[in-house]
Amino acid sequence: MDRLSAPALTGPALTTLRRLSALDTVRARIALAVDLGLLAPGESLPPGPEIAIALGVGEITVRRALESLCVDGVLERRRGRGGGTLVASEPAMGVVAEIAAYTGAAAEVHELIDHRLALEAGLVHLASVHRTDEAVVELRDLVSSMDKASGWAEFHELDARFHMAVVEASGLAVGVGRYAAVVRELYRYYLPYPLEYLRESNREHGELVTAIERRNAVEAVAVTCRHVEVLHRTMLSSHSA
Repeated sequence: MDRLSAPALTGPALTTLRRLSALDTVRARIALAVDLGLLAPGESLPPGPEIAIALGVGEITVRRALESLCVDGVLERRRGRGGGTLVASEPAMGVVAEIAAYTGAAAEVHELIDHRLALEAGLVHLASVHRTDEAVVELRDLVSSMDKASGWAEFHELDARFHMAVVEASGLAVGVGRYAAVVRELYRYYLPYPLEYLRESNREHGELVTAIERRNAVEAVAVTCRHVEVLHRTMLSSHSA
């Protein structure tokens, strides 16, 4: 890995995070989202398979994590119509010790965000110059799909595909590889976001596609900067901050 991305990918907090089991990472990410108010009391969680895809783990791991969070009082299960797994009406806060692996890595997360921005801005500029009509159609389709997403898990999968499709339109394979490595680390910290926040994020996706379609590299980079910079205010912190 080059000098740009190496420090953030090997920091002590990230190393601590990697030592968590897959089960503990799911428990921590969902519990932290509840603690931060990103998942509201009584809010239904997506189906297990969707959560598994969004958080990059197996379905069995998700099932075990949800069951344990119910025991902890963070979540609850309801039977019958409209049932499923929900955030408890009065969820227990601060009861999942593994959360500390995430909150303790805030500085390294912000460094990763800056690395992502440095790489993505350059790749978006090249995408605006080299994009094909087929690439624009694919990006428009992904934006449309995100508009129809029913929840954070489905949206996250589409969002990941969208940003990779954008940088791949640059045609710079080595840059795409470095970008993918940084984003992969950032996704270790992904938390469920409120759907209204994601809708606003997708509006910027649409603006980015328009700029790329028009080959307006300056505007495309400006949209990218706004889009990525907001992560400094939202990752591992309340969206009201």
